[in-house]
Amino acid sequence: MPNPIDVQKTLGGVSYPCSKEDLIEHAKSNGADQDILDGLQKLPDGEISGPDQVQKAVF
Repeated sequence: MPNPIDVQKTLGGVSYPCSKEDLIEHAKSNGADQDILDGLQKLPDGEISGPDQVQKAVF
């Protein structure tokens, strides 16, 4: 399971709302490890409204 602080760091600077794909690309460009990327894959397809939605899906 990814560390919540690491998730916050890799998603720093992302503009919400955004798509799941954009969020994953942003995380990759910020050096997200595989645990974080796997967690982000749990997000629903479509628009991501903000960090609360990310936290609920990943943790």
